[in-house]
Amino acid sequence: MKKLSVSELAKLYGFSRQAIYAHINKGNLSKGSDGLIDFSEAIRVFGEPQPKESSVNQSQSIDCQQLTEVDMLKRQVDMLERQLNQALLRENQSLERESFYQEQIEAMQRLLEAPKTNMTTLTDQNPAQPTASPAEPATSNGEVTTPEQPKRYPVAEQVDPKPEQRGFWSRFFKPYD
Repeated sequence: MKKLSVSELAKLYGFSRQAIYAHINKGNLSKGSDGLIDFSEAIRVFGEPQPKESSVNQSQSIDCQQLTEVDMLKRQVDMLERQLNQALLRENQSLERESFYQEQIEAMQRLLEAPKTNMTTLTDQNPAQPTASPAEPATSNGEVTTPEQPKRYPVAEQVDPKPEQRGFWSRFFKPYD
């Protein structure tokens, strides 16, 4: 007859290997000298194997595991879609902000480049006076001239007079005049 190992017998009947070893230790089930168990001996102890029930139980547990895994993956996909939508929203907001600031910069540059009508230039004020160019600092005599700086006039500083020193009791009593 056919001989099976402990793990094969456990799979066939849906028992754990420890349960098979417990039957061997009790003497209910005998093992051959090669360490294998005769299939007829297993039928005597456990009866005919019913592979349909064990496969149904295994398929149900596999289906349960697959369903929970599928549910978990669906939740992860939903979460990633929400994160993607939030990232797209932030990107659109930053692009709008960037275009707004770019328009502001361009408006400021146009204002800076525009000519000012009320301002007069140095040449408008004194057209009759020739100005010395920085490339020709020397006069006809060979002397070096420096541009004239405006005269500075001293301004008297205002100094506040110090208040009269008073003693501690003068705060409470009027001093003699």
